[in-house]
Amino acid sequence: MIDITFNDDNAKSLVSELEVNSLQTRVDCLHADLESGRGQGSDYLGWLHLPSRTSPSLLNLISSTKKEISDQCDAFVCVGIGGSYLGARAAISFLNPVFRSHAGPDIYFAGQNLCSDYHADLLENLANRDVCVNMISKSGTTMEPAIAFRLLRNFMEKKYGKEESRRRIVVTTDSQKGVLYSLAKEEGYKLFEIPNNVGGRFSVLTPVGLLPIAMAGINIHDLIEGALLTENVLTKTSDFSKNIAYLYAVNRHLLFRKGKAIELMATFNHSFKYILEWWKQLVGESEGKKGKGIFPGSVQYTTDLHSLGQWVQEGSRNLFETFLLLEKSKQVIEIPSINDKRDGLEYLEGKSLDFVNDKAYKGSVAAHLEGEVPSLAITLKERSAYNLGQLFYFFERAVAMTAYLSEVNPFNQPGVDFYKENMFTLLKKPGYEKGK
Repeated sequence: MIDITFNDDNAKSLVSELEVNSLQTRVDCLHADLESGRGQGSDYLGWLHLPSRTSPSLLNLISSTKKEISDQCDAFVCVGIGGSYLGARAAISFLNPVFRSHAGPDIYFAGQNLCSDYHADLLENLANRDVCVNMISKSGTTMEPAIAFRLLRNFMEKKYGKEESRRRIVVTTDSQKGVLYSLAKEEGYKLFEIPNNVGGRFSVLTPVGLLPIAMAGINIHDLIEGALLTENVLTKTSDFSKNIAYLYAVNRHLLFRKGKAIELMATFNHSFKYILEWWKQLVGESEGKKGKGIFPGSVQYTTDLHSLGQWVQEGSRNLFETFLLLEKSKQVIEIPSINDKRDGLEYLEGKSLDFVNDKAYKGSVAAHLEGEVPSLAITLKERSAYNLGQLFYFFERAVAMTAYLSEVNPFNQPGVDFYKENMFTLLKKPGYEKGK
């Protein structure tokens, strides 16, 4: 059994069990298409059995590289955008302490924006640090990380000289071709390969995510073991009573068909912050095509109950919530008893923050349901690499199935390039002078 539970009780007022079960035969066929590679986008199904095909030798190589890099630096810069950084950032923020450094170098991210101040502040921060860089891109030509990498290469070569900087740069890119692949070969950078059949948003369990995650002191063997368990469970059957990823997918699909076009992924645990960001990219790029697709939004409660809570309660009724919950925190904090009672919290003395947070969750679910916002719930057992590996794979399966139910290709993103053509025209990039 995997350490994830799914609950759709608070959506049954809108989606009946009969409606869910009516899709079982169709999901059986789509599951067979996934497993046999007959479905749309079959060239990019490398993620489907990635955990079981990840060799111990690759994990050992990443672990040894982590040790080698850690001995050289106290600052590690991960350069990438979208799937090239979100998975790693999600894992690191979920598993590591919020205010306490982990063992090893500090992890920084670059290339996920074009903000001058961000990159200027980063370079200033790195000036008196020992630095290593991991450039992550299949092509090496995506503008945001390519610019950041140029800035960092220039910084590194001025700081260390060309020869030494080569030993401090690691590249994660295509296994055979592309600008970055050629550069890595010419410069002699250490190189990790991105499988050709794995798209960026599904790449967290490849070296794209595994190297920076390992650099943060996280056990990548445990991460892959958790994903492997989930792969095995979800591969065996498409039966909704055993495959909760597909049960989640079907509920999402039916809610969308009933006019619930927005899915608000909500959490009451701060550690899920970047998991939600990773999930938004996974959903948005996989499902938003041909005038279809659930719009993925996210909120962090209780914080956002004091901002967006009013809209959720009484605004447009075109959304549903999915609560991402944690069964238990790593530490228990109790509300102390003090002599000064003016804050009126005597009734909570001795209660844990988790106890109060749980009541906030249950109160919110009830209020929002009364306000015609149905909800689903996904609960993870604990904050561990093993459990996180399960969650990553669970969402990948669920989103692929939802897209198939909507008859769109989950593994392409044709709309992403439209803004680039306009931008390149305005920047007068060669070949784009006349626009389109």
